[in-house]
Amino acid sequence: MARESDAAGTTITVTGRSEGPKRTTIETAETEFVVGEASPLEHLLGSLAACINVIGHLVAKERDIVLRDLDVRVEGDIDPERYKGGETDSRAGFGAIRAAVTVDADVDADALQAWMDEVEERCPVADNLAAGTDVHVDVERA
Repeated sequence: MARESDAAGTTITVTGRSEGPKRTTIETAETEFVVGEASPLEHLLGSLAACINVIGHLVAKERDIVLRDLDVRVEGDIDPERYKGGETDSRAGFGAIRAAVTVDADVDADALQAWMDEVEERCPVADNLAAGTDVHVDVERA
């Protein structure tokens, strides 16, 4: 897998290979992981938690904030009827996602909120979830 960069930005590519109906091996540019021990929905929520962690540490370093601990809890509300093929007016995805971040750092409430505002603004996973990124899926025969 590859990462390609040009004047328009970077394209990140992953490949998923079916290992059965509930297990997919994902290959990235540098590693691979399996979706199956946790559901794809849990991976999506986990990606948000991981992104908040990574960007949180990056922004803290830029602001000279020492993070002794950072925990992220992410919850998503979903009606499974759509993806299970049932009759519903609900969408297939999450109707709402909430993240709660607990930080151990020596900063006042205003500095902590300014840090969190910047983390949320710079987190690409949060941006993708909030902005409704266009998704196009093509299919071809093997």
